[in-house]
Amino acid sequence: MINFASFFRVLKSIKTIQWQILSGPILILMILSMMVLPLAPFVLDIFFTFNIALSIIILLVSMFTRKTLDFTAFPTILLFSTLLRLALNVASTRIIFLQGHQGANSAGRVIESFGHFLVGGNFAIGIVVFVILVIINFIVITKGASRIAEVGARFILDAMPGKQMAIDADLNAGLIGEEQAKKRRIKITQEADFYGSMDGASKFVRGDAIAGILIMVINIFGGLIIGLIQHDMLLNKAVEVYTLLTIGDGLVAQIPALVISTAAGVIVTRVSSNQNVGEQMVSQLFYNPQVILLSAMVLGILGLVPGMPNIIFLVFTILLLILSWWLYEKQYSLENNFLSSNKKYKLVHNSISEASWNDVKLEDPIRIEIGYKLTPMIDENKTSNLLDKIRIVRKKIAQEIGFLPPLVHIKNNMNLSGNIYRIFIKGVEVGKGECFCNLYMAISSGRETESLPFKKVYNTDFGLSGYWINEEFKNEAQKKGYSIIESSMLISTHLNFLISHHIDELFGRQEAQQLLDYVTAEMPKLTENLIPNVINLTTLHKVLKNLLLENIPIRDMRTILETLSEYADVQKNPNELTSLVRIALRKIIVQKLFNKKNIIEVIGLEFNLEQLLLNSIKSGSNNLEPTLSQNLLMKTKQTIKKQLLIDSPLVLLVSHPLRDFLSNFFRNSFPELTVLSQFEITDVKQIKITNIIGSE
Repeated sequence: MINFASFFRVLKSIKTIQWQILSGPILILMILSMMVLPLAPFVLDIFFTFNIALSIIILLVSMFTRKTLDFTAFPTILLFSTLLRLALNVASTRIIFLQGHQGANSAGRVIESFGHFLVGGNFAIGIVVFVILVIINFIVITKGASRIAEVGARFILDAMPGKQMAIDADLNAGLIGEEQAKKRRIKITQEADFYGSMDGASKFVRGDAIAGILIMVINIFGGLIIGLIQHDMLLNKAVEVYTLLTIGDGLVAQIPALVISTAAGVIVTRVSSNQNVGEQMVSQLFYNPQVILLSAMVLGILGLVPGMPNIIFLVFTILLLILSWWLYEKQYSLENNFLSSNKKYKLVHNSISEASWNDVKLEDPIRIEIGYKLTPMIDENKTSNLLDKIRIVRKKIAQEIGFLPPLVHIKNNMNLSGNIYRIFIKGVEVGKGECFCNLYMAISSGRETESLPFKKVYNTDFGLSGYWINEEFKNEAQKKGYSIIESSMLISTHLNFLISHHIDELFGRQEAQQLLDYVTAEMPKLTENLIPNVINLTTLHKVLKNLLLENIPIRDMRTILETLSEYADVQKNPNELTSLVRIALRKIIVQKLFNKKNIIEVIGLEFNLEQLLLNSIKSGSNNLEPTLSQNLLMKTKQTIKKQLLIDSPLVLLVSHPLRDFLSNFFRNSFPELTVLSQFEITDVKQIKITNIIGSE
């Protein structure tokens, strides 16, 4: 006996399987079965009806699709529907040859209906109708859709780099996030794949049309041979039966083919919007009452011409006049409603459009604005682009300084000249330059033998001079001693220079907290109970910022935090804590300034001048008298010139109490001058004072 419980369990397990997974294999098996196995006329009717229903569904789906990518399965469906029609042709040909001698109903009711009802039982008319359908499908619809798909695929592929660049620009500008950028990239790829697939799938439809003509010819001649030779039919009877069967078979296959070809044309010719094809056609074709009125006038004039079908023309003229009047009334009422509502709700509208937090645009920590001619530099598809160079700059600074700089946002500024770029830090322009996308910069290295036949340029920000040259002059410039860099390298070098000189401005509380979190994850015992029990985040941030202000790396966070842990209980002043940390970091400071030289050459301070400055500080005044201040700046300038003549570092060595004061005093006038305390070079074997400020 049948175990019904097991049977229902099997059915339940089948329900849990997604039936969509099995639809493809089942359709393939059905197509192969129709090609191999002989089918009864009733089964053939079912498949022909299914084919017609499927073509109608495909057309309606394409009509109601609002965006092209909403129907990405269309190329695959086009392939399967074409295979299904060809399999039906094979199955119907088999049954026509086997049972055609029995009469016009031997191949099923569907073929009989298409052969008799649609063409009136006249095989000559049937042949003409069939040929016309094939011509419409093959020459008009399929060829047009194929051409549009081909051009669309080409345009989509050509536009891909620009779209990718736009996504990268929006991502770098902070307008979109990584997830949204990823979705937009996937959409671009799918769009290119779809049009490429449509370009190939349209060839299936054209081949199907050609196959329909050949199958019709083969069926007619093959049927005549079989009817005359095998079944001893009369010639006129054989021609009538087999021709009508063949015409019915061809029409029942070509009409769905024409419908699906139309669907393909609809898909590739539509423009993506929030409306389907029907809504687009109606809203854009019948929206202007003046156009409808003029059409009615032209049709009315033709309706008054003697010999024309006057009644039909005048009826359509009246209908168009009614439609024009209705559209005009609708448009007029909408305008009146808009004006009245605008006047009535003016106060409400003003309150809605009031400023909100969404209107607040926070400044980027670092921003680069580029002219439109420099946009190819941010194309990630290129091997050497500005984005890669900026990533290298941020990584280099993070490794050298000890914290990760903020992201650099790139903005395409249409108000800039094409080759100009500007660099901003916290909304303030700190650098500007001119760059040429397809040229190279030949930099003067000091070893060049002669000048180049180009206009010399000079960047005042970081003292770079050279020539913009073409690619063919690269080897010649290198032979003459010039260093060659790409245009994107120039911008990244400029950016690296500006970030290094404004590194303290970029180190905010957020960066301090991120650095502390990173150190805690790497060395948890070092920060345990340190913040906020011993020292708060504000003080730590101030100390680290003071170090960065004087170009001291903060990579050695172990020494910095240990020093703060030791002295923070008794000393709360961030500047004093900075001095103690500097003493702890003296080896790093000396190594950075003197590069492991055995003899350290420094600038000294004349004894009486030093005592005068010490007395001024002890009196509690942080400002010098104007005469003394001016005299000190003048003598320092003279000493720096002498120090440069002997090619020695610009380092001023003073007593510890004066270091912080003089560093702040000289920073604006002589940013290249470094002020050291004698406590910061205690491990140095030999010190040589090459020049003294105030000795003359």
